[in-house]
Amino acid sequence: MPASDDQTSILRWYTLLWVVFGPAPEFVAGLGDPAGTRVWSLTVPVVLAVVGAVAARRSWFPYALIAGLGAVSFLRDGAASLYIVSLPYFWLPVRSARWPVLLSGAGAATAVGGGVLGGGGLATGNTVVTLVAYAAGTALGLAARRVADRAEARARRLDDELTSTRADLAEAHRRQGAAEERERLAREIHDTLAQGFASIVVLAEAVRSGLADDPDGAARQLLSIERTARENLAEARVLVGASPQETIAAGSVSRTLRRALDRFTEDTGIAVDADLADVECDPTTRIALLRCVQESLANVRKHAAASTVGVVLTSQPHGVELEVTDDGRGFSVADARGFGLTGMRRRLTELGGELTVTSAPGDGTRVLAVLPIEE
Repeated sequence: MPASDDQTSILRWYTLLWVVFGPAPEFVAGLGDPAGTRVWSLTVPVVLAVVGAVAARRSWFPYALIAGLGAVSFLRDGAASLYIVSLPYFWLPVRSARWPVLLSGAGAATAVGGGVLGGGGLATGNTVVTLVAYAAGTALGLAARRVADRAEARARRLDDELTSTRADLAEAHRRQGAAEERERLAREIHDTLAQGFASIVVLAEAVRSGLADDPDGAARQLLSIERTARENLAEARVLVGASPQETIAAGSVSRTLRRALDRFTEDTGIAVDADLADVECDPTTRIALLRCVQESLANVRKHAAASTVGVVLTSQPHGVELEVTDDGRGFSVADARGFGLTGMRRRLTELGGELTVTSAPGDGTRVLAVLPIEE
C-alpha cells in the first residue's frame, strides 16, 4: 500500500535521525576494531546508511535492513541498539498487522543470529535486549495499529455519513425547489389564467343574457372576451417559456396599469379614479404592480359590490407605492383566507416589498403595496 503524505514526511525525518543514531555509532565503534575486520566494520554501516538515506521509502528496504542487521551483528557480536532504533522502519509503512510482526521478528532473529555466528554466544545482553525490544515493539505496534484501524474506520464512517447527509441535503433542496416552483406556478396561474377565465365566464353569461335585448352591448362584451382570451394565451406562453416575461408589461408602468383599469371599467361598469405617476422601474417591478392591481380589481369584482375604485401610483424616496381603494362592503382582514392576498404578499416579499391590507365590514378596502426600486 503506498505511503500517505504524512507517512512520507515522518519517514523523511526519521531517516535523518536513524542515520545519526543507527549506523553512525556502529561506524564510530568500528574505528577501534582490529585491522583485519576494520574495513568491514566501517563499510557495512556506511552502505546501510546510504541505502537507508536513498531507499528508506522503497518496499524492499525492510529486507535490506534485515540483512544489514545480520551483518552488523556478525561483525560486532550483536546489534541490539541498531535494531531498536530501526524498529519504526518495520511499522511505518503498515500494510497489515501481520507483515510488521513478521519483518520485525526477522530483524530480531538476524540481530541475534549474527551475534551467535560471530562468536558472541546466545545468552548475551544483546540477545536479551533484542528480544525485549521485539516484544515491546510488537505490543506497541499492534496497539498503535488498533488505534489507527479504529481511526480509519471512524473516518470512513464519518465520510459515509457526510456523503449520505449531502445526498439528503441535495434531495431536500430539490424537493424545496420543486415545491417553490409549484407554488410560483400556482400563484401565476391564479393571478393570470384563472382571473382571465373567470372574466370570460362572467362576460359570456352577460352576452347570453343580453344578446337579444342589447346586441351592441353583447358585441362589446364579445370583444372583451376575445381580448381576454388573447391575453390569457399570451400569459400561458410566458408561463411555459415560449415568450419573454417582459411582453406582459411592455411600456411604462402607468400605461400598463391604465390599460388594466380601462378594461376593468369596460367589463364591469365600475368607475375608476386613477392618479398614476410616471414611475421608472424595471420589468419585474412593473409586473408585480400589475399583478397587485389585477388581484385587487378581481376581488372588487367578486366580493366588494363597490361603485367606485381609486388607484394611486406614487414615487417615494424609498421606492414606489401603489394604493387601491374601493367603497364596497369590506371584510375582516383577520378572517381572510384567500389565496390571492397571500400570493400577492409573497410576491412583494420576494422583491423586498410589503403589502398592507386595511378593511372592515361596511367600510370598504384599502390595499397598499410598497416596492423598493433599484437605482
